[in-house]
Amino acid sequence: MVEETNYDRRRFLATTIMTIASAELGMIGSSAAQSSKTKPATVPAIKPGTNKSFGPLKQLDAGLLNVGYAEMGPSGGPPVILLHGWPYDIHSFIDVAPLLAKASYRVIVPYVRGYGTTRFLSNDTFRNGQPSALAVDTIAFMDALKIEKAILAGFDWGARTANIIAALWPERCKAMVSVSGYLIGSQETGKMPLPPKNELEWWYQYYFATERGRAGYDKYRHDFAKLIWQIASPKWSFDDATFDRSAASFNNPDHVNIVIHNYRWRLAVAEGEPKYDDLEKRLAEFPVITVPTITLEGDANGAPHPDPSFYAKKFSGKYAHRLIKGGVGHNLPQEAPQEFAKAVVEVDGY
Repeated sequence: MVEETNYDRRRFLATTIMTIASAELGMIGSSAAQSSKTKPATVPAIKPGTNKSFGPLKQLDAGLLNVGYAEMGPSGGPPVILLHGWPYDIHSFIDVAPLLAKASYRVIVPYVRGYGTTRFLSNDTFRNGQPSALAVDTIAFMDALKIEKAILAGFDWGARTANIIAALWPERCKAMVSVSGYLIGSQETGKMPLPPKNELEWWYQYYFATERGRAGYDKYRHDFAKLIWQIASPKWSFDDATFDRSAASFNNPDHVNIVIHNYRWRLAVAEGEPKYDDLEKRLAEFPVITVPTITLEGDANGAPHPDPSFYAKKFSGKYAHRLIKGGVGHNLPQEAPQEFAKAVVEVDGY
């Protein structure tokens, strides 16, 4: 029995590693059966890139940070928090936010630590990019806004943050939309090797593990980000103005430190902070997510991402998966804002 248990655990870990490595940048039967009875939501059609600005941003002290964020919609509407990833920013939701605001949601789009106008309150705070720290930031942000429970929706780092909150603090998450599914990982999975093809997709992670990589990203952060955009969304014809709006957020003084630490932590070549150890231990068990969830994937996602048939079993609540067609890449909310907004409205009805 012990040997069988260890074998099963190793097999699960190996599969999970493949999933986590593919993911960056009841079970399936019962969940799919439930979700198939729900009529898909409808939102107004919008051409991606229609909106150019959020207008004036707000600032709020929350936890360790003074958070910069955009807000739209009625203050008394159901709250939706939209979470961006790397190397992107709040403008990934530039068209999603107005759609949801028109549907009477209170839409809040914060800059992650190390991006845009978000700043640390103390110069002495460790510039930590580990996933649990980013999730704690979001909980502190909700507390500061006096939001007890919200719909969380995101992609890339933002999807991972939403996953963590849904898993560890389900009472704070009404429902979730997650691009590329289940993205919870651990340092132990990061230590285990992958097949060469999969390792190749993570080239920048290993580059960042070196001091040359840190210096290179610092010097060429805009060129680096544009390259990642092109690789991750090979069919997205974004223009310079669209990229430059997001690239401005990388000028944050803590941006390089946060990004480098995030990827080094994943490879277990950088330590996190002890105060997050208990959270990371819980996450290392790959907890099942119980809140209602819709996962999304673009049909032209050039970033590493998992097959949805694996991660569907990690969602035990009402669940559905949507493949968004039409050459949609990794930055799904900006490339397919109508479909992303529809998923938020639909999952709210679960």
